[in-house]
Amino acid sequence: MKETLQRNIGMPQAIALYIGAVLGSGVLIVPGLAAEMAGPASLLAWGFMTLLILPLALSMGLLSARFPNAGGVSHFVTLAFGPKAGALVGWFFLMSVPIGGPVAALTGAGYMTAAMGWGDNARIALAAAMLGIGLVTNWIGMQVAGKVQIAVVIAIVAVLVFSFAAALPRMESVHFTPFAPHGWMSVGQAAAILFWCFIGWEAVSHLSEEFKDPQRAAVRGVTIAAIIVGVLYFLSALATVGTQSYLRGGADSSLVWIISQPLGSWGGFIAGLTGLFICTATIIAYSGAASRVAFALSRQGYAPKWMGRLSNRYQTPTGAIGFLLMCFTAVLFLYGSGLLSITTLIQFPNATFILTYIGGCAAGIRLLKGSRLGVGISWISFAATMAVFPFTGWAIGYPLLITALFFLIVYFRGSRKHIHPELSPHDPQEAERQAL
Repeated sequence: MKETLQRNIGMPQAIALYIGAVLGSGVLIVPGLAAEMAGPASLLAWGFMTLLILPLALSMGLLSARFPNAGGVSHFVTLAFGPKAGALVGWFFLMSVPIGGPVAALTGAGYMTAAMGWGDNARIALAAAMLGIGLVTNWIGMQVAGKVQIAVVIAIVAVLVFSFAAALPRMESVHFTPFAPHGWMSVGQAAAILFWCFIGWEAVSHLSEEFKDPQRAAVRGVTIAAIIVGVLYFLSALATVGTQSYLRGGADSSLVWIISQPLGSWGGFIAGLTGLFICTATIIAYSGAASRVAFALSRQGYAPKWMGRLSNRYQTPTGAIGFLLMCFTAVLFLYGSGLLSITTLIQFPNATFILTYIGGCAAGIRLLKGSRLGVGISWISFAATMAVFPFTGWAIGYPLLITALFFLIVYFRGSRKHIHPELSPHDPQEAERQAL
């Protein structure tokens, strides 16, 4: 009997998980950095990227609706290009989260410790607590994780809306001139940085097997989330430019300055708390996604069997969650010992995240042929991610290492004799019938 996950993610939880996966710590930093780079003209870059997120989001949403599976992007690539390609993309995503999770936790904890004047030990302790919350909520189940995510996302939205309202009295038309102080090329450079704020739609595809109504939650849910995320990002950027907080509070802490003005000394604490909430929401979403893709890879025979173990009580992938716990602990130890800085750590998962997205978009081009809209948005998403990939630099070495280890494991295990994919990789129509 094939082990399956419970379908207990409703529409509100799906929307919250999408928002939590995409609305990361970048909202606290990137508006100021983009404004510093392009001035008020950075708003053009934000407007362009806000429009671009709809095809980026919908390409993943349409695939999740048609082929709901814990493998997510890995499953889509398997259907389009075969089991080995799908498993490799699955490992790209899986090995991104053990580093990306601690980086998000250390980033969020860094906001709070900076606001309170605490040291690095407190930062590591807070980061460990955030990672623990992410793993425990996913162990208890996605229904609980989704409800926690709803509460966290509501808190994030409330703070961001408040920060914009607080900025309105301080916004002046003179702050919008000159509009492009660094030339129009700077707008393109700013757009490249902003791309990182809109990655994350692929993560929730790994939870699609647990959607109560995949068609409704994946397509409608991702559309609502994309609109909310786009509006929040743009309002934050508008407040940053309109108040010139990026010049007064520093480009990397412009939101802290905006919040501090009406709240005084409490502003730093609120901004630090917001950083904790935002990064915890990201950790919950990505921990859930990574544990599900590990479960799917194990179910297909491309990962150790113990990764596919389910909790008898909650029917959640405890083996995969245990794997993440070990990885999180190791990365925090390396950071705490001074062997790796957060600047170095943050670069490792860049290339693997983008390759995961490239694989998913390429799969969408092939699998969504019956939908002109689906193929069109998949092409747009594929082109956008391919354009960004060359900028990953030396970080490309990480996916190359994963690829070498993957094929080494496949070779030594003689996987062809033992792997039994759930669905035929070259028959999307049959896959769709079985999924439904």
